[in-house]
Amino acid sequence: MRVVSLVPSLTETLFDLGAGDSVAGITDFCIFPPDLALPRIGGTKNPRVDEIRALVPDIVYMNYEENLRKHAEAIETFARVHVSEPKSVDDVEALILELGDIHDRRERALDLVSELRHERSTMPKRQFTFACAIWKKPWMWCGGDTYVSNLVECAGGINVLRDEKRYPARDLGEIDAEVIFLPDEPYLFTREDAAAIPNAIGPFPGHLFTWHGTRTILGLRFLRASLG
Repeated sequence: MRVVSLVPSLTETLFDLGAGDSVAGITDFCIFPPDLALPRIGGTKNPRVDEIRALVPDIVYMNYEENLRKHAEAIETFARVHVSEPKSVDDVEALILELGDIHDRRERALDLVSELRHERSTMPKRQFTFACAIWKKPWMWCGGDTYVSNLVECAGGINVLRDEKRYPARDLGEIDAEVIFLPDEPYLFTREDAAAIPNAIGPFPGHLFTWHGTRTILGLRFLRASLG
């Protein structure tokens, strides 16, 4: 089986599953595992479809939010398109198991899901309100229907924007939360941004919050360390 991954977090997950030998092409943003010597076929929003076609993939992995429908429709003319959209840690577990089945790595997938469940079940939970910023000009935040929100909820967090969908815009002064998370992507929040907000955690690698897959395990570990 030959696959092309247009989802950086799934590229990493495939290698963690032991299915890296099936990966024939990746995006410019696939940074884990580091130093991959594989054909790069552009970004998540601007992949070079002709180059993907030339790699003769059986499956192309895509994500509803990271990738565009027009590219999926073009790729469907020559390869199976697998589209995912995890909204919760439970969804991530199911996706890892599905990938394990697709690539005949069920046993390894079960091990990874067991590791993820252990991190979640042993998380020292204390209730706290939070908001997670994703942009500054204007200020935008993760609503309650996002994977990011669910990830932090696993550590006892209560999203102050839990009744909002996707990425609502709210001025910083409107956010009344005990913890404000400032990841370094998609907006590059800085130390100066964090210093100006007394209850901020950050900046920190955004992929710990936004990448779904085996990096979810690292995201949970980050929350454990950050929240004490």
